[in-house]
Amino acid sequence: MKMPPKIVLFDCDGVLVDSEALTADVLCANLARHGLPVSRAQLDEFFLGGTVMGVERKAREMGAALPPNWIDEIYAEIFDVLDRKVEPVTGVVEVLDALDANGILYAVGSNGPHRKMEITLSRTGLAKRFAGRVVSREDVAQPKPAPDVYLRAAALAGVDSAACVVIEDSPTGARAAQAAGMVCFGYAAVTDSARLAPLCDAVFGDMAELLALLKLPSRG
Repeated sequence: MKMPPKIVLFDCDGVLVDSEALTADVLCANLARHGLPVSRAQLDEFFLGGTVMGVERKAREMGAALPPNWIDEIYAEIFDVLDRKVEPVTGVVEVLDALDANGILYAVGSNGPHRKMEITLSRTGLAKRFAGRVVSREDVAQPKPAPDVYLRAAALAGVDSAACVVIEDSPTGARAAQAAGMVCFGYAAVTDSARLAPLCDAVFGDMAELLALLKLPSRG
């Protein structure tokens, strides 16, 4: 694919907003209260890039005694923490500025619900930049690793899959990009790069590196 692309499709959690650690802490504490103590490493191994419904299913399989309303319970806890503490990923605002300066579109494709993204994107000041260009797994038939969220985001923008680049921080999301026939750059600031490398066209650890991958000039 020739760079730069026509559109860059961002995952939300861990790519645009620094929410992964906050969410993981809530999940670890909650699951421990329900009889399933897991470490952060185990949580990442089992759940990174998935959905809360997937967490519930896996946790029950592993012996957690979750109440029937657990989904509502955990979302309330997560939303409260994110609304108070979440910040943008370091360097992502500069990336969006560079995309704007070069006339390149961008959008969000996430396994998270719209309410979660409303909270995180609003608190971090990114909501207006992505207005009308946020696709959730609530909008499609299948969540990642199915390609649905990215295919829908591209279709809404009127851009062919071959002209899209996806920015992901999880193997699940990278597989979705692969399935959509899109170039994928893996953001490995937190995720082990060895988990992303086999699934991505390139892996980077700092948002400043993304400008070079996209063949965009730095604004610094």
